[in-house]
Amino acid sequence: MSKLVIVESPTKAKTIARFLGQDYVVESSYGHIRDLPKKDIGVDVDHDFKPTYEIPDNSKKQIAKLKKATAKADEVILASDEDREGEAIAWHLTKALKLDPKKTKRIVFHEITKKAIAEALENPRTLNQDLVDAQQARRVLDRLVGYKLSPLLWKKVRMGLSAGRVQSVTVRLIVEREREIEKFKPQEYWSIEALLSQKDKKEEFIAKLAKKDGKVVPKLGVKNKKEADQILADLKDAKYKIVDVRKKERKKSPAPPFITSTLQQEAARKLGFSAKQTMMFAQRLYEGITLNGESTGLISYMRTDSYNLSEDALKEAKDTIVKEYGAKYALDKPRYYKKKSKGAQEAHEAVRPTSPARTPESIKEHLEPREFKLYRLIWQRMIACQMTEAVMDSTAVDIEADKYLFRANGSVIKFDGFIKVYIEGRDDNKKPIQENLLPDLSVDEILRLIKLDPQKHSTEPPARYSDASLIKALEERGIGRPSTYAPTLSTVTTRGYVEKEEKRYHPKDIGVLVNDLLVEHFPNIVDFEFTAKMEEDLDDIAEKNKEWVPVIAKFYEPFAKNIKIKDKQLDKKEITEKKTDKKCPECKKPMVIKFGRFGQFYACSGYPDCKKTEPLEEEKKEMAKLEEESKEKCEKCGAKMLVKRGRFGPFLACSKYPDCKSTKAIMKPTGVKCPKCNKGDIVEKKSKKGRLFFACDQYPDCKNAMWTKPTGDKCKKCGNLMVFAAKGESKCGDKDCKG
Repeated sequence: MSKLVIVESPTKAKTIARFLGQDYVVESSYGHIRDLPKKDIGVDVDHDFKPTYEIPDNSKKQIAKLKKATAKADEVILASDEDREGEAIAWHLTKALKLDPKKTKRIVFHEITKKAIAEALENPRTLNQDLVDAQQARRVLDRLVGYKLSPLLWKKVRMGLSAGRVQSVTVRLIVEREREIEKFKPQEYWSIEALLSQKDKKEEFIAKLAKKDGKVVPKLGVKNKKEADQILADLKDAKYKIVDVRKKERKKSPAPPFITSTLQQEAARKLGFSAKQTMMFAQRLYEGITLNGESTGLISYMRTDSYNLSEDALKEAKDTIVKEYGAKYALDKPRYYKKKSKGAQEAHEAVRPTSPARTPESIKEHLEPREFKLYRLIWQRMIACQMTEAVMDSTAVDIEADKYLFRANGSVIKFDGFIKVYIEGRDDNKKPIQENLLPDLSVDEILRLIKLDPQKHSTEPPARYSDASLIKALEERGIGRPSTYAPTLSTVTTRGYVEKEEKRYHPKDIGVLVNDLLVEHFPNIVDFEFTAKMEEDLDDIAEKNKEWVPVIAKFYEPFAKNIKIKDKQLDKKEITEKKTDKKCPECKKPMVIKFGRFGQFYACSGYPDCKKTEPLEEEKKEMAKLEEESKEKCEKCGAKMLVKRGRFGPFLACSKYPDCKSTKAIMKPTGVKCPKCNKGDIVEKKSKKGRLFFACDQYPDCKNAMWTKPTGDKCKKCGNLMVFAAKGESKCGDKDCKG
């Protein structure tokens, strides 16, 4: 008796085949084998939004192969991923292969291991139509928004634009954050620190001004140098006496195991991975890596909202902790975490190693470097969540100086616990767990003042979104689900609405324009609460609490009506052109600011009779400055090189164009010498996709490059360049170095 198992990935098929006997044949569908048509909406809005599916050309050969295999098999088992997407793939297979969905077996598993596959085969089920309907509703909804709203954008703004439920909300977050930054007005404030020591002792520590006349001095309490100088004058002859010492033991618990969103956030913080990269490497680890000649799944399913961990995994984790770190680091009973949120049903386990006993170092030689880093991160997080708490001794010392009170805070790790393995990253790069160490101090002790240090500060605007903080913002608002974060972030960048500079999202002119248009005329599409409510409706469909057609109808009817109204009301010129007082130098008609494919520019309002265009004033100044700085001659003919504007910004072109078509990229200097070759300088460059990076100008002889701007300092630990980090901090450019 032959049994055919169909999965969606050839790598997954190879891994599963290891665990099955000769009675089983494992084949792959190579992803989705049916989809809505590319050149047509494919949804009948007049008949209950019935979708029309077709088999893409690149899937027809594989379908033919699967049909032959199905004909030979006594039994067909569908084993695509366990989430809604996987359920939909299985459903499409029943349609394409003409299988009876009520008789065809469906199996799901959270990890690709022998035990998990065996348990799945012993407990098959039929297709879950509710999950299929939820995925189908999302697909139809997104198709309706895209195919109805995008043509309106083409007509009223520019060809090639697109709109989507989640992507448009994401762009709105980025645009609104940029406006917060633009409106931000920095405030000056001062802090006063006292460098102190005990009498006749060399050990120094810092105390910060906390109170004046018994009242707390807030962060912005000392507003300028004059006030700071007055405090210094008041303290000229002051004695520094300890009036209170408070010691407290505190415990810190580990973060829960990874779910999709936290995995993407932490991989961005600690490894510098984009969400797309994280999911790509996680997919490889899940489907199987060749270990000792055999394909082995290394992690559980990576699209999940659940914090659950299997009892087997918990037991193995404990045994590993005892073996690797000692019994004092292991818990008596497992630590459990509550379900993350409503609708957390994409999978039933957190992201974890399939075998916690499989340490990262034991398989390092079998993994590509980035796969290893991600596996190590997942392993550390899961192991740490089952380790004992960290115990710290915290000390707070109040020091009286006339009418002022200074406070010194310090803590020391008493028992490292889970910190031995893993500490969760932060977006703000703020204080580590172990802080300022304090000497043994006692009440009434008189201290020696070494110096008073007034420091000027300025409040900072909110930081632009990184991959980590943007995913966190989407998750907190209930927008999107595990499978949507990575493609959404990739889409808003590739469509040209935003760009990433030094791993932070900046809105482009066209992104701001489209966002403002949608906010004003299609508020529901970019409304945070509305989009989150739609996600809840999709969850309700999956949980059999709602039917999918009424959910789509409730959204579509007012949406389609509004499309028709706006098609008549909106005027392209009013949207894409801004009037100015500037006159055309050729025909004297007013110039307007237009939105082009590569940004804003001046254009004559007399177009098409007059086709005069000019860059904006800011760009003119930038180009003139670049031209002045470059002073380069053409390498081919020796003529002067001029600064021109291209798709990815300014570049140098020969002044004898079109006779000489020589061009050269503009490399902005950073003033930092390359430490690897000691010959070149680190300059600012842009990748083929327009992404900013920093590299040695001696390429290809020297291939030193980094994504973050270097400070010019070298890491004291490893010698690599230090790079700028958040909140004015710096860190080592080598991700593996903790310097």
